[in-house]
Formats: sequence, structure tokens, C-alpha cells
Amino acid sequence: MKKTSTFSFLIKYVLKKWYLLLASIFCATLVVAGTLYIPILTGHGLDMVAGAGDVDFEGLIAIIQMALAVIGVTIVSQTLLSLTNNHLASDVVYEIRKDVMAKIHKLPISYTDSHPAGDLVSRMIADVETLSDGLLMGFTQVFTGVLTILGTLVMMLIFNWKITLVVVLITPLSFFVAGFVSKKTYNLFKEQTKARSEQVSFINEMVGNQKVVMAFGKEADNMENFKTMNRTFRDASLKATFFSSLTNPSTRFVNSLVYAGVAIFGALSIVKSDALTIGELTIFLSYANQYTKPFNEISGVLTEFQNALACAERIKDLLAEKEITEKEDAKTTPSEHFENIDFKDISFSYTEGQRLIENFSLNVKRGRRIAIVGPTGCGKTTLINLLMRFYEVKSGEIFFDSESIRDYTREAYRENFGMVLQETWLRKGTIRDNITLGRDFTDEEVIKACRECHAHSFIERMPDGYDTIINEDGGNLSNGQKQLLCIARVMLINPPILILDEATSSIDTRTELKVQDAFAKLMKGKTSFIVAHRLSTIKNADIILVMKEGNIIEQGSHDELMQKGGFYKELYQSQWASEEEKQSV
Repeated sequence: MKKTSTFSFLIKYVLKKWYLLLASIFCATLVVAGTLYIPILTGHGLDMVAGAGDVDFEGLIAIIQMALAVIGVTIVSQTLLSLTNNHLASDVVYEIRKDVMAKIHKLPISYTDSHPAGDLVSRMIADVETLSDGLLMGFTQVFTGVLTILGTLVMMLIFNWKITLVVVLITPLSFFVAGFVSKKTYNLFKEQTKARSEQVSFINEMVGNQKVVMAFGKEADNMENFKTMNRTFRDASLKATFFSSLTNPSTRFVNSLVYAGVAIFGALSIVKSDALTIGELTIFLSYANQYTKPFNEISGVLTEFQNALACAERIKDLLAEKEITEKEDAKTTPSEHFENIDFKDISFSYTEGQRLIENFSLNVKRGRRIAIVGPTGCGKTTLINLLMRFYEVKSGEIFFDSESIRDYTREAYRENFGMVLQETWLRKGTIRDNITLGRDFTDEEVIKACRECHAHSFIERMPDGYDTIINEDGGNLSNGQKQLLCIARVMLINPPILILDEATSSIDTRTELKVQDAFAKLMKGKTSFIVAHRLSTIKNADIILVMKEGNIIEQGSHDELMQKGGFYKELYQSQWASEEEKQSV
């Protein structure tokens, strides 16, 4: 069933280019017709010179002229067939790769969180490339092969049905051999594709985190892990290649039996009676060769196509993943003015049976600064994920000005937010591009935002200022500089709601004081959610939510919580003591 559905998946894309498919079939028909007509001309030519002293030179000249014309048409058709098939395969792969990229953008965060990035890259690049090779071989050889088999059968039946019967009786052996091997190779190619994906994921992770690997001295361990994966991939590849290589010689052996059967039966027919001429036997031998040749080619293509199908199945599974959906009447325009955000009895867990947030309620008035603190795993970042609709609540509802956040499209809803996270995201390009992200801002606006977050001074010291090219992930910048650029983005768009997830964690203390002052200006009149680990940074928050095991156990201002002497005071004092110990060392 999987093969059939995967094949149907491919056919859907091929039929989108129906005009190229029709052109390919037309060219293949001309090629086969020319290939089938040449043996007839050759046989008639032999009969014209078979008799002693009886050669029909005029007939031979006419046959040669006809043969040259047929060969010319066949060559042109073959060239056009190759060009058409290349175009068809490239267009199909282009459409698939475009759909895969679009699909990745529509997948929920939960999918990308639970699947390695290398696996997605492998599906989009390596699997699609393998599929492209398989499709090209299929279009080039399968069409002509099937037409050749059918055409030769018809022509042989016209000339001599008895000899044709010999060919037909031996043919099922080729199908049996090819079918047996293809079933085996399909599963082996699936294992090979899976092993390759795991290897790509591992390489992607190691290269992207090379500094961490070297810092912890894990080079030797990672090398051993890579060797294990490499051996698994090698073994899977060897098995798949070995079994796939059995197909061609096996079918060639069967096809040789067909050719030998035609030669023996035809020779006996000539000796016993005049029912068959030497020229006609030559035609039959040519047809027997042409009839069996496509089986060799198709069997070779079949093994490659099994590999392509295994890759296509992985692509199909990705495209079949459940997408993010919006309500049909969802609003596409963000609210210009809002008054509050309400969390009402929300519950959420990443995995079934493992509770995280239960019956959580909170009302946030406009312009309030809400700090969220608590031990690791208490649900601080999860709360932000739910607020931003990166994940959907399991039960309950989040309201935005008395309207469910589901009433807005995600794009419209998120236009109200600006985020600065612990993990910075920068791409290869100029500093200006990384701040504006392609949006239309003037140089004056960019410089003003950078001055407010104290990034302007270090940018000016760069070789080309705001036009300095930075590496992927900002490899030629310090962590503090990268985070200042991310803060500058938010300064630039000036959103009504801010989310700061330990936004100053990589900045030195002196710069942090300046950035805190800039944030104070930025947050004026805006609603702010601050996820804090260093409690000293959120003393001025209007409300501090103390979370533990997914629930708010305390809330109030810093002074109020310290007077209560509860869990927050315990956290604050332990952190303060830790800071004093560091300073005394």
C-alpha cells in the first residue's frame, strides 16, 4: 500500500506537467517506431542478396535511402526525448522542493522541535536529488522500454505466432526475477535513506556546535559515534547495492535464453520448410534482442526507482504532516489598541500524561510589566510559547481584548509582539540587513534604535560600519554584540507588547545598566513580559509571577514578595548569596 500511495504521490506532480508528458510519449513513440522499422528494412535487404547471382540493386538502394531517413528521424526524436525528459524531471523536482519548503513554514513548532534539522535538510536536498535521478531514468527508459516491448510483440505476432509463443513463454522468468529482487531492494534502500538522514543530522549538529564540542573535549566520542553511523550507512548501502546489482545479470541470463530459443526454433523452421526466410529470421532475432533489451534496462531502472520511491515516501510523509490551521473567519489585521490579555484556566503539556501547566489564570492590564520567575522547568518559557501561539493550549483560552487569540491569524496576532530571546538569530549579510530584516526603515531610524540600545558605538568601529558583512549566526561577533543587534530590532519596530527572555544575559554589567535604561524607555506605555533568571534585573516589575511546577504560587511586587518571606525570597536570597560568593573568590 505504501508503494502505491507513494507512486500516486509522484504521478500527481508529473500530471501537473501534462504537456511535457505528452511530448515525451510522442517522442518515445517515434523512437520506438523507427527502431522497429529498421529490422524490417534489414531483413528485406538480406532477402534481396540471399539468392546466388540474384541481387536487386535498385531495391537495395531504395532500402538504404529509407533506412537513412528513418535513422535521421529516430536520432532527432531521441534527442528531443532526452531534452523533454530532463525538463520534466527538473520541473517535477522544482515543484516538490518548493512544496517542501512551503510545508516547513506551515508546520507547527512542535514538529520542528521534535525532528532534527539535519533530517529536514536531508529530505529536502539529498532525498529530492535521489528522486530526481530516479525520475529521469524512469522517464528516459521506461516509456521507450514499455513501448518497445509492446511493439516488438505485435510485430512478431504478425510475422510468426509460433516463434512469438516461445518468446512469451520464457518472458515471465524476467518478471519473477525482477519482482523478487525489487521487493528486497526497496526495504534495503529505505534503511539506507534512514541511515543517511541520521548521519546528516549528526554532522549538521556537530558542525553547528563545534565550539561546544571542543570546549568539552568530546571530539573522540563524537568521532566514535560518527564511525558507528558511517558503518551503519556503509552496510546498508552495500546490501542495497548488492541486491540491486543482481537484477541486471539475472534478467540478462533469461533474455539470452529468449534469444537462443528464437534462433534455434527459427533455424529449424528454415531447414524443415520454406515458411521462414533468412531475412525474416534476421528480423525475428533483431526483435528478440529489442524485446529483451528493455527488460535489462527497466530492471536497472527499477532498482534506482526503488531508491527514488524510498526517498519519495519520506518526502510524502513530510508533506502529509498536519499543518497549522487558522479559523475561516480569522482576522487578518492586528488590533491597534488593546487593553488587556487574559489567561483563563489554561492547561498544557508537551507530552500526554506529563502535566506541566494546569488551570492557569492571569489578567494583564495594558502597560504593566510582568516578570516571570521560577526554577528550571517550571513553565516560564512554556507560558511565552502559549502566549505567542507557538503551541496551542490543551484547554482553557487566552483572550486578547476579550477576543480569543484564535480569532486572529497568527501573522496578524504576532505583529503586536517584539521578542528578544536568550538565543540570538543572525544570518549572513550586513549588520543593517540583520537589524531591519528586509523591512523598509531609513538609516536615521536604524541608527536611532542602535543608539538607544548602545549598539551604535561598536557598529561604528566595525570595518564597514552598518554595511559590515557578518557570518552566519554572527560568528565574527561576541555574544553580547549579537544580542545588542537583536535588541535593536525590537527597538526599531516599537511593538505594543514586549517579550524579554533573559535578554541581557550575554551583556557585561556596565552595558546591561545602559540597556536596562533603554528598555525602561522602550517599555513605557507598553505591556511587557520578562522571563528572568537573575532576579536583580526585575525589581522594578509591576507584578512578579513566581511559578513552580506550572502553577503561580506567588505574585506581587518585589517588596511585597520579600515581605511575605515565601518561595521568591528563598530564591532571591540564594541567588544573592551565590553572587556574593562569586565576588569573594
